[in-house]
Amino acid sequence: MELRLGPLLRYVDDTRATVWVETSEPCEVEVLGHRARTWSVHGHHYALVRIEGLSPSSETPYDVRLDGSLVWPVDGGYGPSVIRTPRADGTFRLTFGSCRRSAPFDFQGFKEFGPDALVALAERMAGGADEPPDAILLLGDQVYADDPSDAVLAKLREAHGGRQGSEVADEIGNFEEYTWLYDDAWTTPAVRWLFSTVPLCMLLDDHDLRDDWNTSLTWRRWVTAQPWWRDRVIGAYASYWVYQHLGNLSPEQLDQDPTYRAMLSIEDDDERTAYLDSFAWTADEDPASTRWSFYRDFGDESRGVRLVAVDSRCSRHLEPDERAMVDAHEWEWVRASTVEASRPIHHLLLASTLPFLLAPGLHHLEGWDEAISSGAWGPRAARVGEKIRQGMDLEHWASFRKSFDDVTALLSSLVRGEDPPASILMLSGDVHCSYLAEAQLTAVPHPGTAIRQLTMSPFRNPIPRHIRWANHLLDTRWMTTLLHKLARSAQVRDVAADWRIAHGPWFENGAMTLILSGEDWTVDVDHASLDGDRQVLRTTLTYGGLPLRSEFA
Repeated sequence: MELRLGPLLRYVDDTRATVWVETSEPCEVEVLGHRARTWSVHGHHYALVRIEGLSPSSETPYDVRLDGSLVWPVDGGYGPSVIRTPRADGTFRLTFGSCRRSAPFDFQGFKEFGPDALVALAERMAGGADEPPDAILLLGDQVYADDPSDAVLAKLREAHGGRQGSEVADEIGNFEEYTWLYDDAWTTPAVRWLFSTVPLCMLLDDHDLRDDWNTSLTWRRWVTAQPWWRDRVIGAYASYWVYQHLGNLSPEQLDQDPTYRAMLSIEDDDERTAYLDSFAWTADEDPASTRWSFYRDFGDESRGVRLVAVDSRCSRHLEPDERAMVDAHEWEWVRASTVEASRPIHHLLLASTLPFLLAPGLHHLEGWDEAISSGAWGPRAARVGEKIRQGMDLEHWASFRKSFDDVTALLSSLVRGEDPPASILMLSGDVHCSYLAEAQLTAVPHPGTAIRQLTMSPFRNPIPRHIRWANHLLDTRWMTTLLHKLARSAQVRDVAADWRIAHGPWFENGAMTLILSGEDWTVDVDHASLDGDRQVLRTTLTYGGLPLRSEFA
């Protein structure tokens, strides 16, 4: 009997934690004296062990036993796996980023993909060079279903030699093949240890299913007509629920989750698998049937930190005349979790895989393209706009103007409140570069609330040089002015916010770490590099708590 994957440390509060595992056979999983039976779907065996009675402000080493046999830790040179409950001084550290490709750590792997920021983070933690993060937020593209690694590609070709010639011959097609992706991504020794000792939060993005997922109604009508779509989307949603989403939930949320209750209560494996597959298919056909967004609270209940992670991929409304990044059902939940939250929010971390605030030039380009794709310049221009939208991946919040306006209205409501947050920090990934943007709402003053866009990607997947040049070009003043005029020519309204890229863009692999303490907040921008045969993180910038730049005054 083996521990196939994990342990993954998922939820942690003052006295409780959850630990996720995949095992090779049905068994009883034990962590710190707490036990859970595995449940099985598609021939794979999983458990989420709920741990109680931890001491506040403590660090507790743990091991994993299967039917009483010790299977973790293994001798990897990284030290014990531990569960750290929140710090007594209220300080909270969150590391985040997105977009991590699996590739060997050899000359060719480093040449093509560069060093791995998560491996470098684990090495730094193991060396004791820095305070460990209290949580890690993975903002999408944890796996690449449409462009798997060479190792997974070889398995696909061996298993489906007859599928050669198909458009998706070299892509992931079902639940079983998704498990190969997670094995490939999460068994790297450094990353496996890192994930066993720092609590994880996760959101999915397009490559978790397929590039440009839900870019537009035109794209969706095409993809849903493909013969391979049903197995693909069922495998994507079902595996995402098992491997990523389940661990996002608190113990109370687990008790209320009907799919989790079904996994524990259904006794027949085939019936349980059918239930999960039906859930996955319905989640795609009827996005309001489930919710992938989630929140986590950190720190003191009276003046704490709330992370609100917004699904900006699955719950889209794609009708051209009423596009929305987040449909009405999902947005109502976002408001309930922020403006209408039952506890004060001192620092709001508003996360989305896709950036809310892009470089201003790119923002205007996406607004223009959405307008002409919706018919502002007639049907012929609409067809051209749709091709540009898909070809250039113009599908961020700026290209869903209704939802962008919803965000600015949400921020306005928050800063007008009786006890506004000290900071609203918008965390994103996706764009394969990192930058920090300073923002100000134009319709309402907010001298006591800092609003920033913090974008970090990739962990390991750099973009080509010509796209880097395009990013720099779009951030020039003259190009921004030109694209702003183009957007206005298509009757695109200005939004109720102003912002500038204060630092960046950078294009190296890396990670950002937020440090929140009382009124103060800072962010370390770290980038990965090679030091001989070691992968290391070096701090490029430490930034935070600064007044708005003079152009916003």
